[in-house]
Amino acid sequence: MSTIIMKSIFAVAALSALSAPAFAGPYVNIENNAAWVGGEFGASVTETHVGYNFEASENVDLYIQAGPAFVFIEDESMNTEISGKLGVNADVQENLALYAEVALLTEDTEFDNLTVATEVGLKWFF
Repeated sequence: MSTIIMKSIFAVAALSALSAPAFAGPYVNIENNAAWVGGEFGASVTETHVGYNFEASENVDLYIQAGPAFVFIEDESMNTEISGKLGVNADVQENLALYAEVALLTEDTEFDNLTVATEVGLKWFF
């Protein structure tokens, strides 16, 4: 599988990820991220994670999730990989929240070619 394609898929996944649930406890997260280049389908990743959300303080939640990821690349067979995410959601002010996430995806189910992506942002509520 092309490293460039995998990095592109992972970048799309990282940029489109939603924040963790707003409660403490276990959860299941199924997410699909797809990429098109010039109108042509390139690939998609479907992650099936089991996770846990921790309340670190009154204004901060941490989460961790992992599970199999099914990678579909145009004109190639499906690959099953291992993916996971570790993140934080923090209320900075009444109408401003900070979030950050580190996401991991194996290549050929091996950790020596691990793809790592980060996502950091602010949400302003009005």
